[in-house]
Amino acid sequence: MTNDKLFTKNINFCGDIMHTPEMVNKIFSLFSLGWGKKKIAKELGISKKTVKHYLNKKEWQPYKKSIRHKKLDGLNEWLEKTFYLHKGNAAVVHQELMRQHQIKVNPSTVERAVKPFRQKLEAEAKATIRFETEPGKQMQIDFGTITITIGNEACKVHFFAAVLGYSRRQYLQVFKHQRQIAWFKGIEGAFRHFGGITEQILIDNARALVHKHNPLTREIVFNDKFHAFASYWKFTPKACAPYRARTKGKDESTVKYIKKNAIAGREFASWEDLEKHMDWWLHEVSDVRIHGTTFEKPIDRFLRDEKSVLKSIEDKPPFCQARELNRIVQYDACIELDYNFYSVPWQLIKKQVAVQIIEPEIKIFYGNEEVACHAICYGKRQRLTKPQHLQGIIGADWLNFHEKKKEALPQQKIITQPEFFRSLSEYEAIVGGGII
Repeated sequence: MTNDKLFTKNINFCGDIMHTPEMVNKIFSLFSLGWGKKKIAKELGISKKTVKHYLNKKEWQPYKKSIRHKKLDGLNEWLEKTFYLHKGNAAVVHQELMRQHQIKVNPSTVERAVKPFRQKLEAEAKATIRFETEPGKQMQIDFGTITITIGNEACKVHFFAAVLGYSRRQYLQVFKHQRQIAWFKGIEGAFRHFGGITEQILIDNARALVHKHNPLTREIVFNDKFHAFASYWKFTPKACAPYRARTKGKDESTVKYIKKNAIAGREFASWEDLEKHMDWWLHEVSDVRIHGTTFEKPIDRFLRDEKSVLKSIEDKPPFCQARELNRIVQYDACIELDYNFYSVPWQLIKKQVAVQIIEPEIKIFYGNEEVACHAICYGKRQRLTKPQHLQGIIGADWLNFHEKKKEALPQQKIITQPEFFRSLSEYEAIVGGGII
């Protein structure tokens, strides 16, 4: 049997769809020489019925595949939108398919349908959109976090990173948190370091600065305090698209570079030692390296083209004339500050809290959570107590009664007796006892 016969047999096994025009032409050629159908079939290694089929048709015709209707036909646009909305989670798309369209299919069917979208999503995640900006146009900022050894103890350090879009000159400042005051201090520190202000500042969607963002419409709303800060320093705030932090690739690279080059693997004797090292690194390493994109030293590019076009800071004082300090909560659920007392939730007794003083109020934090806020007392030996801070401890009901009494009688002058004229029943109520 010839190779042609073997080939014909193999394709014939798969059905008529595999018969080639060349094989059909051989049938016609042999038939024209007077060969019989049986002999042709034997010669070509196919069935007699196949020979008869093509002789009746008198020509080769391609196999017509029947059109199969699929359950997901017409839903391609919906699948793409839902896939991106749920950030590439095909399982959620499968659930929404049943809930919204009452279509029940195998999860693997959905996975095959969204495969092109997944490839596109992965490509976008890997892509970095690099764009060049004019001198003085833009500064990009972000926070990074790393755990390092300070004074033989592992400490979590938050570092503010800024980079000028044109010259690639960097600024770095370390903090113990990422609250709004840290962002403001970092930005103002960058202004002082660079000696001026850029037209724009590009940020990620930090909760301390952004009130809300919509991942579908890409609408971003900054909070009021950040708007006031931007107005004070006269720059325009910009934000990268939600979930697309890589669109500000210069600063993403800055954070990675700082972690690997300035911080990683190092130990410091104290926090002051860490700050001195960062200042040294900025001037002796970051400023004078040859940048991989511009092929110049950032400091040379800055001094030549960018410094002169930055807007002057005009010796402005900081936006927040603020102080930050730590306090231990006393047994009366208050912290002492400048000879005055401010209440916090009683559960924090004997805990250390952070106090942030920004005129005209003070904010008290436990960790990163704000636990109390009071107006600043400008006198001495005053006590600001909020009843909700004392709920559940002895004497709280007595305090609530007197607070409500004051609110109910705003026009009346409440005359308080000296402590040595108070009745014993009041003291018994405070300590939780009673008169026998």
